[in-house]
Amino acid sequence: MNINEPITSVKGIGDSKANSLKKLGVYTVGDILLNFPRTYYMYKPPVAEEELHNHVGDKIAVTLRLNKGAQLKKTRRFDVVSAFGYTNNLQVELVWFRTSFIRNKLYVGTPIVFFGRLIEEFGRYKMEQPEVYQPREYENLCAKPYPIYTITKGVSNNFLIKSVENVLSDVELNEHLPEKIIKAGKLMTYLEAIRAIHRPGSYADYVEARKRLAYDEIFRFVLSVEYNNANAVKIQNNISLKSYDEVDDTIKKLPYELTEGQMNALNDIKQDFNGEYITQRLIQGDVGSGKTIVAFLAMLYMVSNGYQAAIMAPTEVLARQHANDFASMIDEFGLDYKVVCLTGSTKASERREINEIITLEASVFIVGTHALIQEKVEYNNLGLVITDEQHRFGVKQREAFSSKGISPFTIVMSATPIPRTLSMILYLGMEQSIIKDVPKMKLPIKNCVVKENMRPQSYKHILGEIKKGHQAYIICPLVEAKEITEAENVLDYKDKLLEYIPSDIRVEILHGKMKPSEKNDIMNRFALGEIDILISTTVVEVGVNNPNATTIMIENANRFGLAQLHQLRGRVGRGSAQSYCIFIDSSDDEEINKRLSIMNTSNDGFFIANEDLKMRGPGDIMGIRQSGEMNFKMADIYNDADLFLSAKKDIEGLIADGYNFKDLGLTDTMENVL
Repeated sequence: MNINEPITSVKGIGDSKANSLKKLGVYTVGDILLNFPRTYYMYKPPVAEEELHNHVGDKIAVTLRLNKGAQLKKTRRFDVVSAFGYTNNLQVELVWFRTSFIRNKLYVGTPIVFFGRLIEEFGRYKMEQPEVYQPREYENLCAKPYPIYTITKGVSNNFLIKSVENVLSDVELNEHLPEKIIKAGKLMTYLEAIRAIHRPGSYADYVEARKRLAYDEIFRFVLSVEYNNANAVKIQNNISLKSYDEVDDTIKKLPYELTEGQMNALNDIKQDFNGEYITQRLIQGDVGSGKTIVAFLAMLYMVSNGYQAAIMAPTEVLARQHANDFASMIDEFGLDYKVVCLTGSTKASERREINEIITLEASVFIVGTHALIQEKVEYNNLGLVITDEQHRFGVKQREAFSSKGISPFTIVMSATPIPRTLSMILYLGMEQSIIKDVPKMKLPIKNCVVKENMRPQSYKHILGEIKKGHQAYIICPLVEAKEITEAENVLDYKDKLLEYIPSDIRVEILHGKMKPSEKNDIMNRFALGEIDILISTTVVEVGVNNPNATTIMIENANRFGLAQLHQLRGRVGRGSAQSYCIFIDSSDDEEINKRLSIMNTSNDGFFIANEDLKMRGPGDIMGIRQSGEMNFKMADIYNDADLFLSAKKDIEGLIADGYNFKDLGLTDTMENVL
């Protein structure tokens, strides 16, 4: 079987299943192998009868015997199978809906392992829809991690497991790394890694498979960065800035004093603008460090000297917020410049008007989304482009503008604190500025890590903030309930929350599976104060700025990496009011508790990043990702910092040995990497 064959060539996958798989980005045989498990479940040994009372509400395994056969009851709506299982001294009621075939697995008089959520009703134990295993079968299940995939309608986890097994039994996979790299790094072969990541025989297998696949992604990424740096053409700087007076006057009019980090970044930018060549600069600033005002002032350098300046935001809501903020500052500081905002949903009549301004007028603040490069926009003397929160967009961005005959300066704003040794690899060829300090006017966020039994008190705190006129976020790791994974999900959480709060509290949900128009509408209404509590997945990590939101409560905080928790926490603390972050810890793992204590005691993203690097492991089997900004499927800039250093060293060695970029497969992967 060839990896380029259509997915319908796999046994058991017809046109209907193929259409469902498209929603997961699976079109070919190769795609299903690259659709890695998002996490794994470690089945635990059956719970002893004397311990059952400690596990009410948990998903557990218990060994029971049936004294008589299961009963089948037919109703108008569905069939119900029921039975009673026994330990030495206890009875557990077992119920299944719409699964009459389950009776074929229910043998009388022999031990059977039932896996499901243990319920207690009227002093009696019960399980609904438990999985059924023979003891030896369940023992084998406990011996190795069980893969959990992202699923969609028409595609179950078991279906994906079987499909992957069918492919692995007959697939041809070629090795694409030089043998010397595999040996030197003690890496699995590509085929071994693909097999082990989908069905690891042990935790150690998973670790080695993940290492190899993460290295592959990092190798291609670093290779593309090295290629672009080696082939970069220096562009002569023909931009002439004659006056800085308006920027200096505006800084004096600010109602606060710029921090040392902000002033240093502005001086770096000014030095770039006066340099011999056009440059790209990365500005790293922790959440709340004041990067937006730096962006505005950098744009003002250009605009006040007769050039256009543009800033691209990751969402329409944030683009509009930037446009409104810039317009307010221009008015407040007595400046006389236009601000235009172009997004994908801009109406045709307004779009024509904006395009006309961009084409005919200089000295314009241009704000927008990727519509600024994806559409036919003709610029007039564009001098600067700032990209907000799009960490690797700089290369393609320059290509897009170069194709229009434009070579503006580029500034990339990043809120992800990355240690300098790693940053020098990730952003090779870019100048770098770091804003470490936070404006004095900002109150530090107050943090607390609590267990799940403290939810009612947390809700009480949120309601208290809402009474003061503020708003709150509640973050869940999942969109909807999954087959095995126990974690809070957005779709069910709203119903749970409504049991604790008054009916007049305005609650909405937000997740990545919504249509863009729906997401933008909800984020906009939240920003306007029309929603009191926003229950969301991590889609709010970037893309919305609401200074009135003072509390964020993060469910199952133990399932997130520290870097991502820090980014999520950065959604609050954006105004002058005291803000709070509540981390709900649903784990009993001491190591995870130690990690969360770092979040509890520090708001410093650079400190957190370095502590995270000290504590990093070989990749968390529960699918915790530290950061998602590089769009890797497997690799992570925090957990895999050592692999970035290794890849850079390996590539330099291969090139010294006579390999060229084409030999190393760059032409096949460059577009995907960048």
